[in-house]
Amino acid sequence: MAPRTTTPTTDGPATRDRILLAAASLLDEAAGGAVSTRAVCERAGVQAPTLYHHFGSRQGLLDAVVSHGFREHLAARQDREGGTPEDPVDAVREGWDAHVRFGLDHPETYAMIYGAVRPGEPCGVAREVEAMIRATLEPAARSGRLRVTPAQAAAEVFAASSGVTLALIQQPADGRDDGLSHRVRDAVLAAVLVDGPSSPTPAPGDGPAASAVALTAALDAADDPPLSPGERVLLRELLDRLAGG
Repeated sequence: MAPRTTTPTTDGPATRDRILLAAASLLDEAAGGAVSTRAVCERAGVQAPTLYHHFGSRQGLLDAVVSHGFREHLAARQDREGGTPEDPVDAVREGWDAHVRFGLDHPETYAMIYGAVRPGEPCGVAREVEAMIRATLEPAARSGRLRVTPAQAAAEVFAASSGVTLALIQQPADGRDDGLSHRVRDAVLAAVLVDGPSSPTPAPGDGPAASAVALTAALDAADDPPLSPGERVLLRELLDRLAGG
């Protein structure tokens, strides 16, 4: 029987969602094997130009599938556990656990996206997850709880969590080190936080750096700080130096 196709359309979220669902189902069926854009188009009932209009490329489609799946996974976890924690550090801890659990629940898809990397080409999912971590940590920075900038902290948290997930995927399920993720998570948080995962105030030795990070975060959040562009550049340079020191 000839494959079913339709006239190409670029309208609305329904078409995009249909392509996403088709790609996700094919990835699950492939169990780590390759999935072609042609197969996705046939399953979704669209033609190739429609797919490329919505996602740009095959990699863009794969990124979107994983991003969509991770967001649904995170939302379902928050629903089960009563929403997002008010404390930003607790939110990062729970986000880390959700990230690892998603990878273990969908190992083929996770390994295909995060394991098949190319030099100098971060995938869209990596950028999105790192941005989510950074946004979650910004309140901690403004309250003086970070040793480093939210961007640096987010980069370290993401790098460690994705590395741990790939390591756990490679371990046999019946011999998996269930404590590895929590040990690495707490070590990374201890390195980027001023005084451990639950401290609301800077430790004495970390005061200048943490305060510089906090002031930088406050400036970034301000709509109209009372400084000229030149003053803002100079202040940021000084704050970066203090934070780095």
